[in-house]
Amino acid sequence: MQTNPLHAVKTTYDKALALARQGDVAQAAGLLDGLALQAPNLPEIHFQRARLAARLGDQIKRIASIDRALELRPSEPAILTEAIAAHSLAGHHDTVLSLFDRLIALDPKAIKPQAEKALYLQTAGRFDDSENLLRKLQKKHPYDAELYRMLATTIRIQPNDPMIGAMRRLANHPKLSPQGRMHINFALAKAMEDTKTTAKVFPHLNIANKAQAELWPDDPNARNAERNVVLAAQKGLSQVAGSTGTHPSLIFVTGLPRSGTTLAEQIIASHSKVHAGGETATALRTAYDLFGAGAEMRPLAREPQDRLKDFATRLNSAIHPFANPTKTHLTDKSIMAYLIYGLLHATLPNARFIVVHRDPRDIALSIYKNHFSAGTHRYANDLVAIAEVIKSFRQIIAHWRDTLPDRFTEIRYEDLVSDPETQSKHLIAAAGLDWEDQCLNFHEKGGTVKTLSLHQVRQPIYKSSAAAWRRYATDLQPFIDAWGDTPWD
Repeated sequence: MQTNPLHAVKTTYDKALALARQGDVAQAAGLLDGLALQAPNLPEIHFQRARLAARLGDQIKRIASIDRALELRPSEPAILTEAIAAHSLAGHHDTVLSLFDRLIALDPKAIKPQAEKALYLQTAGRFDDSENLLRKLQKKHPYDAELYRMLATTIRIQPNDPMIGAMRRLANHPKLSPQGRMHINFALAKAMEDTKTTAKVFPHLNIANKAQAELWPDDPNARNAERNVVLAAQKGLSQVAGSTGTHPSLIFVTGLPRSGTTLAEQIIASHSKVHAGGETATALRTAYDLFGAGAEMRPLAREPQDRLKDFATRLNSAIHPFANPTKTHLTDKSIMAYLIYGLLHATLPNARFIVVHRDPRDIALSIYKNHFSAGTHRYANDLVAIAEVIKSFRQIIAHWRDTLPDRFTEIRYEDLVSDPETQSKHLIAAAGLDWEDQCLNFHEKGGTVKTLSLHQVRQPIYKSSAAAWRRYATDLQPFIDAWGDTPWD
């Protein structure tokens, strides 16, 4: 009896996907590699090979596989979307924009792919093109509030901009959804700030943050439980013998949102040996996967040494999609990595840890006036909660300051912008690197930036954002009262 070859292919394909779901990604990838030779014209195989290659950190294989899938099925939205993700990570701007155009052509009336293209134009540094596209979309979709917020984030709005009137009309629309109310009021707050109508900034911010809090309520008890358990889990943890760390070496640049970590990362990444990884989130995710997530984390000092070495091995694989094989160092500015600095220090002997501090009042103002991705930084909607989070952050950093014996450095944003050359040299030394003059010209580097600060990092260092809170001292009073007698620096 002769076996149907297509049936055999499907059986192996289904087995590979099952293995991937169970976490055995390497074996699943091996099965798909064999299938790609056996049935080279099936796009599903190459599509899944690309997705598994991403999980394994094999960027070259990921791109080759997704490009082959696209060649076989050029009009499949899922394949186009995966190709955009793969080439975005590689910084292939022209390819990504071409792929967006192909995706948009499949459904020219769809807003999402066009808006995502506009955002990508921003990450690629093409702000004028992004603005033109967003304004075009606004004209076609005048009731889509998110489009106004997206544009307001990256341009300086002039007093005579007709967009202001359009936003005010939309803000008063009787059928505006809570999400629309959030987006349009964040946009109007930015417009009021740009046009120096300071008294109207916080009224719009209060509406926006109230709407956001209703959509994604905060849970301070869960936040505090995570902090306390994760810190306690690292008590008594000593250096893991025989651990070689990651390759490339990691440079963790952490701080609260809007504290200046993007500026610090871009200065470091201007060095010839460094690639900017951005907010990879790999370290905390790997730790939670292995040792328990958040308030479920187990005491790490009781874990077998091989288990702790396995953490470093897994993290080494997890960072590969973000790395550049020609660079020996990779920055990671994931916000929450500071929670596990003890674990990272013990398992990664070649890692460096840099913490960026900023005046808490400026951090609070910047957090409160910015929209974060849905459901993230839920405390950001309340000035009292923001004060509590900043205090907690400072307490945790003080703990690491007293605990970590080396490779741990703190800098102040205000010092960096007031004396960039001296502080940039300090920053590069903290990263364990020799000084290069090009690190002062970070804004000329180009490349992909994915952060709320993407517009600022395309410019030289400027001082205008320092002490910006003074213009809103009255509005920030709930934060100042919650801060109490705690020193500001």
